[in-house]
Amino acid sequence: MAEEQRELEERIIIKDQHTKEIDLVNRDPKHINEDVVKVDFEDVIAEPVGTYSFDGVWKASYTTFTVSKYWCYRLLSALLGIPLAVVWGFLFALISFCHIWAVVPCIKSYLIEIQCVSRIYSLCIHTFCDPLFEALSKICSNIRVALRKEV
Repeated sequence: MAEEQRELEERIIIKDQHTKEIDLVNRDPKHINEDVVKVDFEDVIAEPVGTYSFDGVWKASYTTFTVSKYWCYRLLSALLGIPLAVVWGFLFALISFCHIWAVVPCIKSYLIEIQCVSRIYSLCIHTFCDPLFEALSKICSNIRVALRKEV
């Protein structure tokens, strides 16, 4: 009975990974677009001191900018949000697939092969180069350098 309950809970947890509740208030919990899309009226249009338009024009401009930005974004997201979500989902699935089934296995294969080559290379270096450099070091070990300042 306890095992059946545990299996049921596991199935619910697995199902919830794909159908979890999303936060409709905080839609950027990881702050991905924090510095990108915070564009308000004051960030785009500003009148310096001494050069003011009529107050009614300024208020109407503010309202027009804010409302048009809001509804244009909503319209574009309604028209293109779902198709672009499909495109991005497909793209990231493709990238994940390539990474899991091609990139990582190629890297692992390369590391296995290069380990064999590395041992052979190391053996050759120790066999041929070590004696040569030891001999050169013994030849050059008695060289003395003296610096003199001549007047």
